[in-house]
Amino acid sequence: MKLLLLTIFGLLAVSNAFENSDIVSGRIESCRGCSLNRLPEVKRFVMDDAPKYERLEVKFISGAPPELVLLGEGDLELERLPLSQLNREECNKLVESRGFTQKSKDKEL
Repeated sequence: MKLLLLTIFGLLAVSNAFENSDIVSGRIESCRGCSLNRLPEVKRFVMDDAPKYERLEVKFISGAPPELVLLGEGDLELERLPLSQLNREECNKLVESRGFTQKSKDKEL
């Protein structure tokens, strides 16, 4: 039992071994319809809020569940976080907790 717990904690430590400073950019991956239509809060985040963040792009992939993909140097995938269980506010807080900031009004124009 102890060995199992140590293994689990070790895997968690390795999977979270990067710092927010290692994150170069991010990508929201999701289908445009399908599951996104069944998640109205997440859909509003993906369609309305996500495009307003610096270094964050939205990529629509047929059949893909909504996820935040954190990328390092050379587009190396650091982490993939599901958004399906979150509401709009939680999605925004998650993105901001990973170091993403909203674009200034000048850059949006």
